[in-house]
Amino acid sequence: MTGEERRKEIVKAIRESAVPVSGGRLAEQYEVSRQVIVQDIALLRAAGYDILSTNRGYYIKQVGKSTHIYKVSHTDGEMEDELNTIVDLGGKVVDVFINHKAYGKIRAELNIASRRQVQEFIETIHSGKSSPLKNITSNYHYHTVEADSEKTLELIEKALEEKCYLI
Repeated sequence: MTGEERRKEIVKAIRESAVPVSGGRLAEQYEVSRQVIVQDIALLRAAGYDILSTNRGYYIKQVGKSTHIYKVSHTDGEMEDELNTIVDLGGKVVDVFINHKAYGKIRAELNIASRRQVQEFIETIHSGKSSPLKNITSNYHYHTVEADSEKTLELIEKALEEKCYLI
């Protein structure tokens, strides 16, 4: 398989995956080193593919998706319900960010699109090794949410408002 053929296959694999695809998995699948995958991703980005990197792997930002930024506030105990509300209605929580008066905007990629991913995130937070970014700003924070349509985003907004999470 040539490098060009491999890169076409990488794009296909990432597009068809419902979750981010790790560089290690791609390296194993195409029998190359992880460094070769990193170079392939760089070449694909240079060719115009909007490939994003997360701690869980690579994904391609889907064209035709609608996005909205919601300003929200809730307690630590309500975090799981807030995230489940979004994903249950068809949203993907792309990130979380805060506007800190001293440090400016602090942002973390989340890419949470299912209850299983919500549960994994909550378990990581509860492990005690990390705390929610919202705690730095008295629970106020923002989420970029992606969905298949504006109608879906309106449903999400209404549900967040009904639960008094929306600011």
